[in-house]
Amino acid sequence: MKRIAITLGVLSILSAAHAQEATKPATDSQTPAVATPDTKNPAAPVAGANSFTESQAKERIEAKGYSGVGTLTKGEDGVWTGPAMKDGKSVEVKLDFQGNIVEAAK
Repeated sequence: MKRIAITLGVLSILSAAHAQEATKPATDSQTPAVATPDTKNPAAPVAGANSFTESQAKERIEAKGYSGVGTLTKGEDGVWTGPAMKDGKSVEVKLDFQGNIVEAAK
């Protein structure tokens, strides 16, 4: 009986340690809105219900080093789009619901 109790104790400790392993953030286009600030989604901008207001979107874009962010419009796909400047170049920026920011030359 004592062996069974010890075995169960060891197994519960091992399973708890296994459950605490760090998970890597997903990078596919179906990734939910989860904070993964150092990971870029290769499918960005991802369409989806966007809860950012225009001012929040502008703040995030400016925080990534863009200046002169103009009027942003939210498309039917939920992606905020607008003009901005970066490194002296005029670009179009897009911000999706996951916080991904992508640019295209104007």
